[in-house]
Formats: sequence, structure tokens, C-alpha cells
Amino acid sequence: MLLRNKANFTKGVLLLGSFAVIFILILSPVFKDNNGKAQTGLEYADDLFNKLSKGSSYFLDEVQEGVDTIKASNVDVSIKPKKADLVPVMAALASQAGLTATDKGNGELALQGALAPMLEKIIADSDAFYKNDGAAVKARYNLDEKQVMKAWWEMLAGMIKPLQKQKLIREAQVLDLVSKKAIEPAFNFYGIEAQSVLDKAGVLTALLVFYVIYTMWYGFAIFEIFDGIGLSMKKAKAKEEV
Repeated sequence: MLLRNKANFTKGVLLLGSFAVIFILILSPVFKDNNGKAQTGLEYADDLFNKLSKGSSYFLDEVQEGVDTIKASNVDVSIKPKKADLVPVMAALASQAGLTATDKGNGELALQGALAPMLEKIIADSDAFYKNDGAAVKARYNLDEKQVMKAWWEMLAGMIKPLQKQKLIREAQVLDLVSKKAIEPAFNFYGIEAQSVLDKAGVLTALLVFYVIYTMWYGFAIFEIFDGIGLSMKKAKAKEEV
């Protein structure tokens, strides 16, 4: 291979080689989590960002404010959840929340009663789940904690359209709020320790700075190699018209 600029080519190869060495280190289990378990750099970063995401996903105060706006609301709906096997669980949960729940068969469940007490139970369960205290949820109902949260979510999802058809728009909106900002974050981040961005500001800044430098590192390596073999980008000369 004919080199046009050996110095630049050598510089590019060295940059690319060092980039590869660091990449191998990133994929090696050289980090440790809080329990002393070995982690790769990618796993460490993923774990950190999951913890920070959870730390900024606590919306239960906002959800409670929404529930407070429908304190006097009652419901009388029939739902047919997608997961029919959860209907008995839903009936048990709804009954404990003060609703009258009737299993009508064929995967259909009728619900009548005050809406707010049920939603407040869901908030309490979501709070426990957010704090990784699934045992508290299990103890309340003597049911698997994840099954409880899935049943709550399926129940609310099944109630939204019937409420909309009854022109109970605000009630439907609050149910959607509880699903998206209480149940879903609590369930999705279950088992992950919540951390504040402020508490990890130094590490977060270091990771972001490293990401920028590391990306530029690769770019300069390729640039120097191409320049060394005579490949470069230059502005085309303006074509003169006769």
C-alpha cells in the first residue's frame, strides 16, 4: 500500500489501536456493583442510567392529586380484559378495594362502586413496588406481587373505554394517569435502586465527557489513516464557464 503521509498514517493507527484497547476494557468485567459482582463497563453504565431514570420517575404525588379530583365518582362498568386468566385476581383485588366485582364468565368482569378507594390502593401498591418492597404487596393480598400489579394494570386498561363511552372523560383520564405514572414506572423499575442525578453528578459528567472524547478519538483515527493513504475531502474548485 502506497502511503502519502506516513506520519499521519502512523498516528491514525496508534489512535485506532488505543481505541480498540479501551473498547476491550469496556467489554471486560473490570467494574463492580454495590454487591461486589463483576460488571463490564457497558453493564455499569446501563445500571447507572437505570438507577438515575428510576430516581426521576416518582410521580405518585401528581397521581394522588389526579385521584383527588374524582373522589365522588362511582363506576358501573363491565370489562373483558385481554388476559382472561387474571379476571379472578382482578375480582379479588376490586373486592378488597370496596367495589362489587362479579365474574360474569367468558372472561368478563362487572365492577360497581367508588373509584377513588381502589385507585388509592393502587397508589399504595405502586409506592411499595417503587421502593422494591414487593413483600408488602404480597402480604396485603396473599398473591404474587407481580401478578397483583399486572392485574391492576389490566383492570384499569379495560375500564378506560367503557368510561369514555359513558362520558366519564375525567375518570378515564385519571385511570390512564394511574396506569402510566404509578403502575408502569413502579413495575418497570422494580428491583432497581433509585438514585438522584445530583448524587451522581460527578460520575454522570465523567461518563458524558468520556463518551464525547471517545467518539472523537475514533473519528480522528479514521481521519488520520485516510489522510495517510492520500484520501481526503476538499472543497471542489468552482467550474469556470467559457
